Amino acid sequence: MGVEIERKFLVRDDSWRVGATGTRIRQAYLVRDSLRSVRIRDQDGTVTLTIKGPGGRVRDEFEYIIAAADADGLFALCEPGSIHKTRHRIAFGGHIWEVDEFHAALEGLVIAEVELGSTDEAVTLPSWVGTEVTGDLAYTNAALSLRT
Repeated sequence: MGVEIERKFLVRDDSWRVGATGTRIRQAYLVRDSLRSVRIRDQDGTVTLTIKGPGGRVRDEFEYIIAAADADGLFALCEPGSIHKTRHRIAFGGHIWEVDEFHAALEGLVIAEVELGSTDEAVTLPSWVGTEVTGDLAYTNAALSLRT
């Protein structure tokens, strides 16, 4: 069983951009409810199917690479609302931070997350992170896709 342990934060300023590299992401949901989500993601041509269980900081997660040729057909089956963002990976404090810069209807929203190896793992917060939104369902990508 796959388990995702992460913390998520709003980003307070643009100082994270120094040295950041990004990839474009399009994602949408086949299933999106409070108990589970099943999403399709195209990240620069690599297409994945991801199944996530309920939770905040810790939740079950299963991810599978699927044929890129199937992407358009799967996106057509998704519920209304999709996310377009650029994901930047930044090394800081012994962790890789992923900073998502949202586009289109969510333009201006920037969220940083860090994956951890355990629930009690210490993490040094960069100066550019602001309010923690871990566990706030309004900031899940599934919920954000409803706003698009």
